[in-house]
Amino acid sequence: MDKLKTMTYASDGPIARITLNRPERGNGITLDLPRELAACVERADLDPSIHVIALAGNGKGFCGGYDLVDSAEGMGRFGDGASMEGSALDPMVIAENHNPSEVWDPMVDYQMMSRNVRGFMSLFHANKPVVCKVQGFCVAGGTDMALCSDLLIIAEDAKIGYPPARVWGSPTTSVWAFRIGIEKAKRLLFTGDCLNGKEAVEWGLATECAPADKLDERFEILLGRIARMPVNQLVMMKLLINQTVLAAGLQPTQILGTILDGIGRHTKEGYAFQQRAAEAGFRQAVRDRDEPFGDPGPSTFKG
Repeated sequence: MDKLKTMTYASDGPIARITLNRPERGNGITLDLPRELAACVERADLDPSIHVIALAGNGKGFCGGYDLVDSAEGMGRFGDGASMEGSALDPMVIAENHNPSEVWDPMVDYQMMSRNVRGFMSLFHANKPVVCKVQGFCVAGGTDMALCSDLLIIAEDAKIGYPPARVWGSPTTSVWAFRIGIEKAKRLLFTGDCLNGKEAVEWGLATECAPADKLDERFEILLGRIARMPVNQLVMMKLLINQTVLAAGLQPTQILGTILDGIGRHTKEGYAFQQRAAEAGFRQAVRDRDEPFGDPGPSTFKG
């Protein structure tokens, strides 16, 4: 495996630990991250000693979504793109495709975002169970990883949700309705509101919540219990349960969600949001977007 830029991988007996590791950027998603995530998941799957995969994030929060400071302020720069130079996924091609003065090619957009979906869905398709730990915040694109995991342990005071539903996005992995049902999914995506950890458990989005100082302990207890199971039983149980979601139409829903995400960034409102980000900075654009909802930004969310 090439040297990882966005995360770390370690094996701890029967537990593989994948940890997002750009805390200075809120573990923001770049083009490198989904590719590295899939490689780490494959490594754990191929290791016969691994029974369960632990997904976590270093720093104050799990993941703040896409690293949009560069992309919104600079019209589409995601990661260094060295491995994609000259292709439809070259960052310069992506940047030009987000230029309001040029014609938008929705399939270039789809190529980029569907590739990311495949990376996030490696957690769902992994042979072995994935348990995700969320502290602080898990918003926007960060929810793709948390909700593609099999089980979610969250801090009581953490926040989880998809604020880009208000402008500039659609959930590309599209798992919300499959996780919590259509009524609750509509309640969250019609407003962009977030849940705290206790609410996430009550709504069926998370498996368990814990006080922040007990989160690691509860996470390790669940990992330990799963790790006692034979690997073959774990693989069979995950295959069995995942079939219900696949049969219900998850894959075509994701295709639609990914296309709609591109459309959402190229509406009149989407371009206005991007222009505000270019003028005042992405964080200020987010504050402007969220202020009417009484939610001035991730660091000051009060429910």
